[in-house]
Amino acid sequence: MLLEGKIAVVSGIGPGMGRDISLAFAREGADVVLGGRTQAKLDALAAEVEALGRRAMPIACDVTDAASCAALADQGAAELGGLDILVNNAYEGGDATAFMDADLANWQRTMDVNLWGTLHMTRAVVPHLEASGDGRIIMINSMSVQRIQPRWGAYVASKGALASLTKTLALELGPKGIRVNGIHPGYIYGDSVEWYFNHQAEKRGITFQEVYDEVASQTCLGYLPPSSEIAGTAVFFASPLATPVTGQMIGVNAGHWFNG
Repeated sequence: MLLEGKIAVVSGIGPGMGRDISLAFAREGADVVLGGRTQAKLDALAAEVEALGRRAMPIACDVTDAASCAALADQGAAELGGLDILVNNAYEGGDATAFMDADLANWQRTMDVNLWGTLHMTRAVVPHLEASGDGRIIMINSMSVQRIQPRWGAYVASKGALASLTKTLALELGPKGIRVNGIHPGYIYGDSVEWYFNHQAEKRGITFQEVYDEVASQTCLGYLPPSSEIAGTAVFFASPLATPVTGQMIGVNAGHWFNG
């Protein structure tokens, strides 16, 4: 029970990372404020969290709206008794278009979610984290910042800014007792990756398994981790095990690349 008595906010609730982090936190004793745009998904996950014996508060929230973030933070703190942890998980994947062909309005949308949305949510939650005396902020980032590929400029730019922001906030919020760290997954094996690999297999005239094996062979461990495994690193950052850790990033990618 590494997080017993803690209260966490997790944004970007959907079927993948947000869900698995929330459940991992609940299994370790935390109550969870669930933020996302789809109420049905929030309610379904809240039932799963409560089945683990923890409190859950599902609140519809658009991270691009500062007032929406403030309302979530204040309601969650008031009804659950404070906030200790924030996981900035909401994201926009970009339009996979080369820079010279791209509509920069789409780049703006990606920035609005991945960078500005994170800023809105963080600013809303920080006063509550400071009051807790041991606040934690966890940024869900991406291997794309280190392994840059063409056509993903909007996403990479937004996540690169987020990586720099993580260090800035670690410096500025440290005196308030708040640790700020980043998780950089590689391929997160799940429905979206399966769809992409099937698309690649059809396009190249090979099997799904051949695409998977080709990508997995680039990792040290020979497989692509699901979000349920990556969630363990979020538990670490949120727990007393990471008390002296701030301003850091961990690549959680089965050894697909090495930081530095």
